[in-house]
Amino acid sequence: IDAANDTPFGLAGYFYSSDIARIFRVAEALEVGMVGINEGIISTDCAPFGGVKESGLGREGGRTGIDEYLETKYLCVGGV
Repeated sequence: IDAANDTPFGLAGYFYSSDIARIFRVAEALEVGMVGINEGIISTDCAPFGGVKESGLGREGGRTGIDEYLETKYLCVGGV
């Protein structure tokens, strides 16, 4: 997690796990706007798209598209 967060960028992060507690612990710790868990393709028009740090502020798409000043994190969990 430290290595993943040691970057000025934060659009998306991905990891695999079947442990629900670990899924939420790692997803919360990653400094990114979108998290793919057991999924390689996480973009969809009904989910907020955007990052943090130098990857941007605000989101487009999804219900949170108007909440440009919040830090929203999207989790996509598959195969649990």
